[in-house]
Amino acid sequence: MNGNGSIRQDPLLAVATAWTLLGIALFFVLQGHSDTQVDVYWTFQVPLDALLAYSSWRVFRIATGAIRRFWRFMAIAGVLFTTGDTVQTFTSYFERDQWNTAGGTVQSVCFTIGIGLIVVGMLIHPHSGRSGKERLAFWLDSATVLVGGAVVAWCFAINSEDRETNLIGALAGAALVLTSAFAAVKMILSGNAPMHRNAAIPLIIAAVVNALGLFVAPDADGSLPAHAYAIRFLPSLLIAVGPRVQEILAQFDEHAFGSRRRKSYSLLPYGSILLVFSVMIVMLSQNEDKDARLWGTVGGLGVIVGLVVARQLLAFHDNKQLIAQLDTTLHELREHETRLRRQALYDDLTGLANRVHFREEVDITLAEAPHDTVSVLLIDLDGFKGVNDTLGHAAGDALLAGVAEKLRASVRSVDLPARLGGDEFAILLRDCDARDAERTAQRILQAMTVPIMIDGSPVWANASIGVASAEETDDLRSLLHAADTAMYAAKHEGKGTWMRYDHSMLPAA
Repeated sequence: MNGNGSIRQDPLLAVATAWTLLGIALFFVLQGHSDTQVDVYWTFQVPLDALLAYSSWRVFRIATGAIRRFWRFMAIAGVLFTTGDTVQTFTSYFERDQWNTAGGTVQSVCFTIGIGLIVVGMLIHPHSGRSGKERLAFWLDSATVLVGGAVVAWCFAINSEDRETNLIGALAGAALVLTSAFAAVKMILSGNAPMHRNAAIPLIIAAVVNALGLFVAPDADGSLPAHAYAIRFLPSLLIAVGPRVQEILAQFDEHAFGSRRRKSYSLLPYGSILLVFSVMIVMLSQNEDKDARLWGTVGGLGVIVGLVVARQLLAFHDNKQLIAQLDTTLHELREHETRLRRQALYDDLTGLANRVHFREEVDITLAEAPHDTVSVLLIDLDGFKGVNDTLGHAAGDALLAGVAEKLRASVRSVDLPARLGGDEFAILLRDCDARDAERTAQRILQAMTVPIMIDGSPVWANASIGVASAEETDDLRSLLHAADTAMYAAKHEGKGTWMRYDHSMLPAA
């Protein structure tokens, strides 16, 4: 059986749920008997507090590190809640004419200390893997929600209907809203919350129900309606369910604790604005005793807006950095693309076009330009093997690079010199007739008469050049074949020569 199946069949959760439903039913059965309703309210709290303490202690024994510390605080808080509510239960039996759910001094002190421990546990729980800006963003979001809870608590604590109730109890109720809101923020925003998501969900719902409970007003006769007791009582079950679910999941899932993927954004601050704005509308709709609460609401809304603005400024700064990083990455990608393209189309040693690029350009030029304006030169170095054998491969590479420079200097910008491999070169001549092609071959041979200095010694590069001018029937294959035939004819005639291919097969010197 997996963890979810065990949760559904857990006897303690079933009993706790049935116990809660029984208490809620009694609130409605005892409507009009406020003293008895309050007695039921406190009596039914104690077993749920005990479940919270027991389950938290069990999780504490399973957990390790900072998570173990958090659950120790939860267990101690559960014991304090149980103690305070037990004392309040007996106190309520001896008090009459009571209708409010605010606790007495002992219950309020125990509750406040327990809440304080939980808050401390949340505050000191580490945010592993977060940068300073991420931690600042987390606390801005948390503070935004806390201020929203504070506004609701403020309106509750000074509610005119509760002025004669225990002030400590009222403030404790306000603290409950604050802490519940903080718990919700912690569980939603934290990427390494000390509990599983399924265990945090009941606590988040408890925070929402707690907030709703503060808006429930007494009846005209000064007593709380049954549904008000039910709403204020329900969070006790939800808060106890969270640790119990965590205990069950920890027995089946080794990842029940630890990090989870955290979102880069949160909608909670905007929810706080909506909440406080709604409270302000409620305050404006009331005619009595609204000044202090209204001004508190307006002030809280202003603080929330300020926090949200600060959060947005932080986000804008992060976005600016992200855009800068993106620009850098795109620039690097473009440079990488340029390098790859150059490697694919150009020769590494000489920087000239390679065989693939040369053939592509010849094919494109034949397709786009009149054939009588296209010529090709094929150039083969004579005696290159001897240079490699006598002077070494480094000298051979230097000679090839020197020949490439001579070819560049001998042609126009519209022409394309290329290295086809080894000591074989080629040139695509655009907008060039047969006579201009011959002149280009002559310039190249003239340039070859100037030696190339290698390690301080002059080295001459001799070459045979084949010249072919395209005719109407020529394509890539036939034109290159013609240039190749002319080049081998030139090589056969002797070193330092060039030959032009003619379609009548009559070579001309």
